[in-house]
Amino acid sequence: MYLADYHVHPGYSMDAEPCSIEQYCQRAVELGLQEICFTTHFECDPRRKHIDWLVRLNGRYHPMDRWSWIDHYLHDIERAKGIFKSAGLKVKAGLEVGYDVGLEAVIEELVTNYPWDFILGSVHCLNHIAISSGRESPFYFRGRTAKQVCLDYYKILQEAVSTGFFDCVGHLDIYRRHGLDYLGEEINQAELEHAERIFKQISRQGMGLEINTSGRRKGQDFFPSGRLLKLAKECGITIFTMGSDAHRISELGQGLVQATELLHTHGLCLHSFEKRIPTAVK
Repeated sequence: MYLADYHVHPGYSMDAEPCSIEQYCQRAVELGLQEICFTTHFECDPRRKHIDWLVRLNGRYHPMDRWSWIDHYLHDIERAKGIFKSAGLKVKAGLEVGYDVGLEAVIEELVTNYPWDFILGSVHCLNHIAISSGRESPFYFRGRTAKQVCLDYYKILQEAVSTGFFDCVGHLDIYRRHGLDYLGEEINQAELEHAERIFKQISRQGMGLEINTSGRRKGQDFFPSGRLLKLAKECGITIFTMGSDAHRISELGQGLVQATELLHTHGLCLHSFEKRIPTAVK
C-alpha cells in the first residue's frame, strides 16, 4: 500500500508542535510512508494580522509577510530530500494557503515565485472568524442556520477554485469540525445544494480534492465525508490526495490506511505532485 501524507504542519506553522522537518521525515520512515509533503500555513487576511500572520523560525516567531522565512523553509525541505532519499522517502515542498476574497494578488505572487511541489487551498475563515478553531468558531456558528453557513462557505470556496491558484481543495466540509453541535442534521441537506456545483467546478479546473483524515481524531468522518466523496466522483473529479493534517508528530500518517482503502472502494486513484504536476500512483 502506497502511503503519502500531503498535509503536514512542521514547526514553521505557529499552531503546530515545534518539530523540525527532519524529525517529521524520520517519523515518516518509521511509519513506512513513501511520501511526505509539508504544508505550512500561509494566511494573509489583513483583518487577522494580529492573529495569523506569524511563522516559527529558529524557535522564534517571525512575521509571515516578510517572506525571507520561505527561503529557510525550502532549504530545510531540500536538505531533508537528500538525507532521506536513501531511505526511500520522497519529500515534497508545499503550502496550505488560507483563501478569502480580496487576497488574490498576494496569493498569486506567493504561488508563482517559488518552486513549490504542491499548493493546498483551504477556507478556514468565514466573516474573518476561523471556523476551523475551537476557540473562535462559536462566534461564527451561534445564531446561524446550516443553510446560511453553507451559503457563506461555498461562495468563498467557489471564488478560491476559480482563481486557479491551487492544486487541491483542503478539508472540504471543515465546517463540520466545530459546527455540528450548532447545525445538527440540517447540514446534510444544506451542503448538497452547493456541493455538486463546486465539485463540477473543481473537475473543470483540473484540480484535485484532499481526503483529510483529521476528523477521525475527533470522532467524526473524513473531510469530505464518504457521501460527498461519492458525489465528487460522480461529478468527474479524478485527482485525490490524502492528508493527516498533522500539527504534532504523533498525528503524522494517522488514518492514511483507511483513506487509501476508501479510495479503492470508490474506484478512485491517489495522486502525488511534483513541481505542481499530478501523477497517479499505481
